[in-house]
Amino acid sequence: MVVSLSGSTGFIGRALMKKMVEMGWTVREINRGSMSLSDQEFCEQKTEGTDAVINLAGAPVSKKWTPAYKLEIMNSRVNITRKISESIINAKLKPSVFISTSAIGIYDSVNLHSESSVAFADSYLAKVCRNWENEAMKSNNATRVVIFRMGVVLGEDGGALEKMRLPFSIGLGAKLGSGKQAVSFIHLSDLIAAIIFTIENPAIIGIVNAVSPYPTNNAEFTDKLGKVFDQPSWLTIPAFALKMIYGEGAQVFLVGQKVIPEKLLQAGFRFTYPTIQNTLVQIYR
Repeated sequence: MVVSLSGSTGFIGRALMKKMVEMGWTVREINRGSMSLSDQEFCEQKTEGTDAVINLAGAPVSKKWTPAYKLEIMNSRVNITRKISESIINAKLKPSVFISTSAIGIYDSVNLHSESSVAFADSYLAKVCRNWENEAMKSNNATRVVIFRMGVVLGEDGGALEKMRLPFSIGLGAKLGSGKQAVSFIHLSDLIAAIIFTIENPAIIGIVNAVSPYPTNNAEFTDKLGKVFDQPSWLTIPAFALKMIYGEGAQVFLVGQKVIPEKLLQAGFRFTYPTIQNTLVQIYR
């Protein structure tokens, strides 16, 4: 199996590449330098003759959203996705599947969302997701396109938990705002398994919610994480403080979406860590 992978140096990309190499797959990395290749060079070096292309690239959203950084959030996702899609369309030997990523931030914070939901949010992040997905779908006449709408990815050595470990381990864990906002999460190993499962199951196509079957909320997440460290987690970081630090980007912490992975479950995928309790226990104990 030959796979091209963008975002290979990120939290998810590192774990995915390690797994694919262990399986004996050949990985072609799509890095920042790849963007300077001509369309023909990119197609020949990164796309032509691959079995799958996986697109994980994108600037982190958990930073202060200045006007310049908002543009980086958009461009870091849309530009690489556009280049990959065009390359797949132009390839003579096309990949069997293109897996691109998106985020559950496309959904509103009111409803329960399966893949059939069209109740989208009216936010900048939702706009980013729509543009991002539209670029990926441009190649759907050339190959099977799957878009993983990812929730909060939890694992060691990176991701959402990276900055939480220290404060929670010393009893300074805190819920964010009201704590009522939904947290739809997925264990990193389940996400990697779901990507491999999708590559190997050609019936899976279109939108896939990459989340656990059992979403939680921020208050429960905070409580469970504190208990894993045997520490209290009774503090609260008020919404106004997060808005002062992150500006518009505070929505990443204060607004949540309740999402279920209907398509993966119907396809027979089994989650190893379906609950927030067994996810956090596995990571930290």
